[in-house]
Amino acid sequence: MWSNLGIGRDGSKFGSMSGRRVLSVGNCSFDHGNIARFLQQHFGAEAVPADGLEDALKQLRSSRFDLVLVNRVLDADGSSGHEVIRGLKAEANLASVPVMLISNLPDAQEQAVALGAVRGFGKKDLTSPETVELLRPYLSDSVPTC
Repeated sequence: MWSNLGIGRDGSKFGSMSGRRVLSVGNCSFDHGNIARFLQQHFGAEAVPADGLEDALKQLRSSRFDLVLVNRVLDADGSSGHEVIRGLKAEANLASVPVMLISNLPDAQEQAVALGAVRGFGKKDLTSPETVELLRPYLSDSVPTC
């Protein structure tokens, strides 16, 4: 069971020094852990896991998030991350929360942008300086929260 209290799939606890929060949707525990460490290291941000669309909607309705990262193929059931993006953007009160697709495939990124996401990054680029710069507008302390 996922928690929005900063507890990862592996039971590890992590917090946010900056107050920034990222919802990590559809990632396996290994990838979620890598994403959580990366976000904590570079932005002091907390990564909160969600299994799929319903879990993400529940968490977004009850807590504030600065960014949503959606895996291209959800680990829990193999469903499409694009459908998660479509579902999130269909919610009028959540549509302004920035969403990024995690995928190395340019076509998948283009489709996500067409659905209302902002351009994301691939897992192989997670630790690159370009990814840090891509995330900075959403997670930097100088940017107001959504």
